[in-house]
Amino acid sequence: MFFIPGVLISLATFPGVIVHELAHQFFCWLFNVPVFKVVYFKTGNPAGYVLHEKVSNKFQHIMISIGPFIVNTVLGAIIAFPAALPIFKLNNATPIDFVLIYMGVSIAMHAFPSTGDAKSIWDGLKDEDTSIAAKIFGYPIVGLIYAGTLGRFFWLDALYGIAVAVGLPNLLISILS
Repeated sequence: MFFIPGVLISLATFPGVIVHELAHQFFCWLFNVPVFKVVYFKTGNPAGYVLHEKVSNKFQHIMISIGPFIVNTVLGAIIAFPAALPIFKLNNATPIDFVLIYMGVSIAMHAFPSTGDAKSIWDGLKDEDTSIAAKIFGYPIVGLIYAGTLGRFFWLDALYGIAVAVGLPNLLISILS
């Protein structure tokens, strides 16, 4: 493996960062949680963020935190799907097809929630009023987020983006044809 600074990766895959923050904001909107500030993209760490009111409902808190996993995965696959057939099966791709694959990969590779999201869930689960069900659901999610963060060192996020934007459409095309 080789090392590329996170700032360069964020610049190269900025659509994914923007969609990641939009996903957080969308789930805040979905649960009527006021948003105070959104930074969709900036150079530096973090590359973007959403500041919102503290959420007392633990399920909503978890969903806001993992919202990008859902939104970025689905949107990355949908955007890349129309380009998969001409690129990988028909060999008659246009430049727009390659742009769609790039967009799909960059969006899907930013699906993983951040360590800030994991810390937020962890802190919320430590509250005295947190139900056992929320803890049973939430603590494994925190562990998965941290495992995904460790996996970034081995390019797990990029591999996930490629799997979602290239592998999944190819699998669906093979099944449907």
